[in-house]
Amino acid sequence: MSGSDARALSRSLLDLCRMRKLTIATAESCTGGLVAGALTDIPGSSDVIDRGFVTYSNDAKRAMLGVKATTLATFGAVSKETATAMAIGALEKAGVDLAVSITGIAGPGGATPGKPVGLVHFAVAARDGRILHRECRFGAIGRTTVRLRSVVEALRMLMELARGPQASAKPRREAASRLRPRVARMTRRSAVKRRRSPRT
Repeated sequence: MSGSDARALSRSLLDLCRMRKLTIATAESCTGGLVAGALTDIPGSSDVIDRGFVTYSNDAKRAMLGVKATTLATFGAVSKETATAMAIGALEKAGVDLAVSITGIAGPGGATPGKPVGLVHFAVAARDGRILHRECRFGAIGRTTVRLRSVVEALRMLMELARGPQASAKPRREAASRLRPRVARMTRRSAVKRRRSPRT
């Protein structure tokens, strides 16, 4: 993955959000504003991008995004719970349609038991209530690479939510249920034929 991947994704995301009249805010810790930078590097992004929060410290996460001290104390800054709270906080503070958050350990230091270098948590929240979380373990591939891959992953997650709710699987289940009675009837007929066969 390279800077060109992030640029292409940024352009596609902005085009989609423009078409659907969606606005975006970012909340970044380990990437330090790189997602907002990738998006605003595209000319004309101001009609989609509202703002970016760089909340590197726990104090900033609490003050700027409303992440609860108990969440940080219980689960840590690099966790699903904190990433989700960051995304929801950015969504509410900015009043946008979509918000993405990133919190992780880019390295080379910072690892703790159970939380190795390269662990990154992402969350995306939408105004309609959808929330998507993802955990990536990139490994000790170098600080710059972890950050770059995190940018690409965050942009992909924004794309997922920007496309809107996925089509329900319900029609497929209904189609399957329509087939079941036919199968059952065929089974009963074959059973009748089997019973009659001894009479012949």
